Amino acid sequence: MVTTKAVRMPSSALLHRDGELLKAQINITSRTSNGLPRPEGAAQVGAMRRIAATRLKYYGLDMLIGEVMIIVSELVTNAVLHSGTRQIILSLRLKHGVLHIAVADGMPGCAHRKDVDEDAESGRGLALVEALVLENGGRWGTSSDGSKTWCSLVVPPE
Repeated sequence: MVTTKAVRMPSSALLHRDGELLKAQINITSRTSNGLPRPEGAAQVGAMRRIAATRLKYYGLDMLIGEVMIIVSELVTNAVLHSGTRQIILSLRLKHGVLHIAVADGMPGCAHRKDVDEDAESGRGLALVEALVLENGGRWGTSSDGSKTWCSLVVPPE
């Protein structure tokens, strides 16, 4: 189940206005007996990605949709796979021409980019996030307690 808190702006509002664009929460079902996330949890990643894209379009930030969809997908997937949490919160916030993306799972631990070889079937997600963030003049990291992974992207001029 996905719950969102969306702020409805009047049609006369300016695009690219500072403030919270999205705060969405997903609840993850308990893991299977072998400790793996259930398929329903994985399906929620796609829902979060689509919700983020819709909110960006609503706020006139279409130029970032592709990058944000990949970043949201990678960060939410990491939270589903590695945190063991039952609740994940995605937030998008615009401040002074910078889009801030955060995924909070409430669990301690730090996300680290891995160096993987060409035969690896996983482990490239944070490298991809890092590349997209750097390409868009931003940065990324993890909160001091490790419960939130975040990144920022500079909104390009139109």
